[in-house]
Amino acid sequence: MREPRKVRRQTPRVGLNLTPMIDVVFQLLIYFLLATNFALGEQVFRMDLPERGGSTMMNDPFDIPEEPLRIKVLSIATERETLSVTLPPQYPRPGDLAELERFLAENRSGDTIGLFLADHPIQIVPSPETRWEHVVDVFNAVIRAGYRSVHFSDPEP
Repeated sequence: MREPRKVRRQTPRVGLNLTPMIDVVFQLLIYFLLATNFALGEQVFRMDLPERGGSTMMNDPFDIPEEPLRIKVLSIATERETLSVTLPPQYPRPGDLAELERFLAENRSGDTIGLFLADHPIQIVPSPETRWEHVVDVFNAVIRAGYRSVHFSDPEP
């Protein structure tokens, strides 16, 4: 006797016919190419711009150069606490480091409107006979007041 044949069921294949979709996309492409109106003003203009970088780079005409705040430091005696700090004439003269720090912190722009931004350039100018400890103390007071752009400078001749 013969065994009955096994009938295999084929699972239906799910497929997506992309031909009609490609036809529609192609027809839309042709439609938009034919229906587009190119205006006469839509063309590329040659612009003579300066090269970026180097010495030929132009500055922003609205940029106002920031004059650095120059803090002059002078050691009066050999003792650590005896130093003189001088600001430009339009600002009050601080008596000690605490007053300097308070003045700088109160005039830094933050929550209130101040004279200086936190990245305003500040130059510390020690005199030739100033002790290094006094210069470092002034530097630390400026940093504690919240300024980030602090530099040392040679005294003016």
